Amino acid sequence: MPGADAEVDVLIVGGGPVGLTARALLERWGVRVLLVEKRRELSPFPRSRLVNVRSMEIYRQLGLADEITAAAFAPEYARIRFRDTLYDRDFATAAMVGVNAPVPESPVIGVLTSQDRLEPILLGAATAHVRFGVEVIGLTEGPDGVVASLVDHRRGGEIRAHARYVLAADGANSTVRQLLGIDTTGPGVLGDFTTVVFDADLNRWCAHQPAGVYVTAHGSFLPLYPEGGWAWFGVTPEDAAHADWPDLVSHALGPGADVRADVLRVQHWVMNAFVAERYRHGRTLLVGDAAHALPITGGLGMNVGIGDVHNLCWKLAGVLHGWAKPSLLESYETERQPVAHRTLHQAVANTRLMLQVQTRRRNQLQTGEAATARIELPWSEQYFAQLGLVLGVSYRSGAVLADGNGTPPEPSARGTDYIPFAAPGHRMPHLRLTDDRSTLDAFGEWFTLLTPNPAQWEQHTTPQPLRIETLPAEHAEFCGLGPHGALLIRPDGHIAACRPDRPSSDSSLLDALTTITRSTAP
Repeated sequence: MPGADAEVDVLIVGGGPVGLTARALLERWGVRVLLVEKRRELSPFPRSRLVNVRSMEIYRQLGLADEITAAAFAPEYARIRFRDTLYDRDFATAAMVGVNAPVPESPVIGVLTSQDRLEPILLGAATAHVRFGVEVIGLTEGPDGVVASLVDHRRGGEIRAHARYVLAADGANSTVRQLLGIDTTGPGVLGDFTTVVFDADLNRWCAHQPAGVYVTAHGSFLPLYPEGGWAWFGVTPEDAAHADWPDLVSHALGPGADVRADVLRVQHWVMNAFVAERYRHGRTLLVGDAAHALPITGGLGMNVGIGDVHNLCWKLAGVLHGWAKPSLLESYETERQPVAHRTLHQAVANTRLMLQVQTRRRNQLQTGEAATARIELPWSEQYFAQLGLVLGVSYRSGAVLADGNGTPPEPSARGTDYIPFAAPGHRMPHLRLTDDRSTLDAFGEWFTLLTPNPAQWEQHTTPQPLRIETLPAEHAEFCGLGPHGALLIRPDGHIAACRPDRPSSDSSLLDALTTITRSTAP
């Protein structure tokens, strides 16, 4: 567009983990990207800390899993401990299943890390231009794209960027969502909280009983990095502007701690709970916290946002490269908004269960029970895995041909149970193609055809990128395939279509891809 200071395919607004992941994914597809972030640098706060199994599968696809794991805590920290004070014994504890040890349903495990360790890795995962200190103040959509008006707080003045599409990854208080007039539904603001980052020697109470979170009656304590550092978070005090934060943290440690906290940073934040009523306005799409804000209990929020962009970026690439019609983008909201609603319901339930544990403890102490008595947690061992939510997501949309492989199981009420199922709409289950290669390793910037008989399909040519992979015969029955059948897998690893046996015509595969991408057959 004449007069624009930058011309790109996609403008990403927001440089947190979700925006940075979208940048890496789109660059892999050969899409021209500009990311703008109103902060002057990456966040120095730990913020989101749990990278779950599904997100690590996505980062494995991007070649980042090993680097993320190397900067993270050892698996034994994947545990939550409940104590009256930090120096007391546990009265309850629970492992974060799927992070504390491998699970058979995935080739990777999740990790416990800090967002300020994750973001630099994501920033280095792509070369697409990033401009810090640049804020969106206006969006004007035309027939061929969006013109974004931007303020450059570093250099001064306004600039304009023309993009064919805009991704709003600018957080729960999204400027873009507000500019578009998109409302939200859900409980809304749940409370004001403060995170205090500090240094102190707490090893005498924690070194032999590691955890990712220590929940106490005076707030929660979190180790930040393998080499040291701590954070406390709790309800923001009434006179926060004049609070003595070292004294507050020392008091929260308990009267017997005799530890003075060296406070490094303080951040006030709002816990929100909502889902945007719409995920799309013309050529602008909401992702991450801009589309849904979730309570932190269970560590689900950031991971849902990573799933958003993994779902969306291949569709944008298809539209921009011409092998998919723009109407394919309608499937983004259709597929991902129900995931946000289910996850919000679960996150609110998580919060209530955590409060239930603390209420039981208060009652126990008030009735004079022994201080060493333990509490039976109101959830199963699988609770923190949430595998039903993170691996059991199933899509129903025009980008899935729901024919062919039985009726998928309904997810459990709490999202704890995951039943691998090779049906259209579901994430392709982790199966071994070879001793060191998973089905998930076969997916990337292309559609994948998994079949016991690849020779039968090799003569097909399609406008969409396609690779054909041999499915070992021992997996065919589990996948509902005969010797000549095939599963068509989307670039995001979800099954697009199933052909249980020999296709009825030579154009069967092409017809399926044409229907899914809403393109026109050559």
